[in-house]
Amino acid sequence: MTLSRTPLALTLLSLAPLAHADDTATPQARTLPGIDVHATTASGYQAADSQLDTFGSFGSAPLHDTPAAITVITRAQIDDRQPRSLSELVRGDAAINDNYAPAGYYQDVSIRGFPLDLATGFRFNGMIMSAEQTLALEGKERVEVLKGLGGLEAGVVEPGGLVNYVSKRVADVHDVTVGTDSHGSSYEAVDLGAWLSPSFGMRVNAANEKTHSWIDHADGRRSFVSLAADWKISDAATLLLDTDYQTSGQRSASGYQLLGGTVIPEHPSRTQLLGYQPWQRPVGIHSSNTSLRFNYRFSDDWNAQVSAGHSHTAIDDNVAFAYGCGYAEACANGSPAYFFAPNGDYDIYDYRSPDDTRQNDEVRAVLTGSFATGSVDHELNVGATAFRRTVDQRPYVYDYVGTANIDQREPPVFAPSPNEPGASARALTSWQRTLFAIDRVHLGETWQVLAGARFVRLDETAYDDSGTADRHTRMTRTLPQTAVLWQPVTRLTTYLSYGEGLSLGREAPYWTSNGGVTLAPLHSRQVEAGAKYALNDALDVQAAVYRIRQPYQFAAPDETAEGFTFRQRGEEVHTGVELNLSGQVTRNLRLTASANAIRARAEHTGIADYEGHQVINVPRWHTAVYADYSLPFVPGLAVLGGWRYVGTNVATPDGKVSVPAYNVFDAGLRYAMTAGGHALTWHLNVDNVFDRFYWRDTGSSGGDRYLFPGMPRLARLSVTYEL
Repeated sequence: MTLSRTPLALTLLSLAPLAHADDTATPQARTLPGIDVHATTASGYQAADSQLDTFGSFGSAPLHDTPAAITVITRAQIDDRQPRSLSELVRGDAAINDNYAPAGYYQDVSIRGFPLDLATGFRFNGMIMSAEQTLALEGKERVEVLKGLGGLEAGVVEPGGLVNYVSKRVADVHDVTVGTDSHGSSYEAVDLGAWLSPSFGMRVNAANEKTHSWIDHADGRRSFVSLAADWKISDAATLLLDTDYQTSGQRSASGYQLLGGTVIPEHPSRTQLLGYQPWQRPVGIHSSNTSLRFNYRFSDDWNAQVSAGHSHTAIDDNVAFAYGCGYAEACANGSPAYFFAPNGDYDIYDYRSPDDTRQNDEVRAVLTGSFATGSVDHELNVGATAFRRTVDQRPYVYDYVGTANIDQREPPVFAPSPNEPGASARALTSWQRTLFAIDRVHLGETWQVLAGARFVRLDETAYDDSGTADRHTRMTRTLPQTAVLWQPVTRLTTYLSYGEGLSLGREAPYWTSNGGVTLAPLHSRQVEAGAKYALNDALDVQAAVYRIRQPYQFAAPDETAEGFTFRQRGEEVHTGVELNLSGQVTRNLRLTASANAIRARAEHTGIADYEGHQVINVPRWHTAVYADYSLPFVPGLAVLGGWRYVGTNVATPDGKVSVPAYNVFDAGLRYAMTAGGHALTWHLNVDNVFDRFYWRDTGSSGGDRYLFPGMPRLARLSVTYEL
């Protein structure tokens, strides 16, 4: 894919507060404090606002007045921790866990125990992006995570929440960064921006990285470039353009599987590339994301926003895939073919799916305003969206080539399949059209009520290899959302909310009697109670208690020849408590801390063994702490440190097999100095300081379950020079 093939999709999400911080109307005044802090988030761990609340389903309000749990990963946190993958980025929030996140491939996460849908669960400046791409953070100012049901915010989306990547805005900045790590990787990046006139500015970010992976034979490379442009057309109108492009290549690491479906591998390796074959090519991923956002202020009380977004990903999938044991003699005794054999044997498949193309296009129009009815003040958000997703694929090669064993450091070399992928054809066309409205009603100084709904129309068609439609989903649904807020004092906001959501049904695994069949969409419901307290102007604490219910879709054991049928029966119920703290604790100490306790159960399934215990890949306990302490006796020097604890994690639907709990400690240093009158900042991070082995993920993909080891000890060093 080249840049010329990447159409600029248009989106415009107005940021009137950025251009009009002097508005005096009551609703605008409520957002002004967020603007002040927003300007300082680049150097802090606390954020006061987000796109998810400013232009989303909660009305125009700062985070403190939002009846939802939202975490903002600021630019300062990103710079201090130096994450290179989605898995590394989100590990500071205890409500988020990996869910099929292999090294060398695009990754997914779960929030509150529910995996996100890569098609709809991620945003680029508030617009739906195709998340089948590797993470690039150079052009991002922050990353926002909405935890919990996003039905009004997003329409058809998984109930766990949303992740929104927010682009850097124009500023006078001229930074160059170079870096390396303990394996000899190299990293270069530039961040250049300027106001070219009082009303127009641009910002360019670019990066190039060559990764020497801790996994054998899995070195990688990527190149990234982004452009942001801000145009203050007039006092009433603002136009923002953001676009980026990235190309990457790296061999993907297959996950382990349970031996015989019941035993955790006893001596796994974190550095072995399972199934490695010399002819295996890297997975190539080419992605672009574009948004154009326009805001027009009619008056101090009314604003219109028009947005459009385009996201395009092309994946050249090339994997010598370690999976199952259907061709291994050790499986002949009746062991399930979709797990590794009891003795550690596994089959190797030549999997090739070139030019697997995913494209998301969305347009949105929103009108926001405030008015009064007698003594009652209203803040109204109404709007409409149209979203289209297409998937074009070639009939792939997925052929068995040989069998190896997990104890073989270098598997035998087998000949690749002689077959070639077929011609590209449309595999999916999906449309979502929505109308939404929400009213925030102020009942005096201490009480607020939010009430709204999103009307969703889903029209989706899937095609087989011959181009014939083999599934057509058409449905309409109204998704309500409501909340009551009580603010007895300025620093404290409490809330009780209820919402409903809709997500697409799962496809039955191939090894079930109805393999390949997609079940009906899932209707989810959430009740949440929370409190947010500003301990001071720079430190926030928030707590939430929630319950999410969704129909349970699973492979039910039965008397069919396959032994299982994929069914929807009963409910999956997640009940949890979250605690989060972020900001400046003392003059020298910045901190983010997060804790999550969750009870995730399948209920009324008709299968006793599947109930009464945690569901797969949802640890009951999870904590994460990250601290930044500036040494008072050494100006410019800060000590960084982190700790994560994750409880035991279930790996089988009957709950009889779990991977152990683990603690991981990270450490680092930051040193800010000047050289020749220019700022120079050093970052040193050591992840997994004590080189602890742990299983970070027991998630699933396509109905199959995998185990992924955590990253071994890794040190990263970077230096940023201000030109």
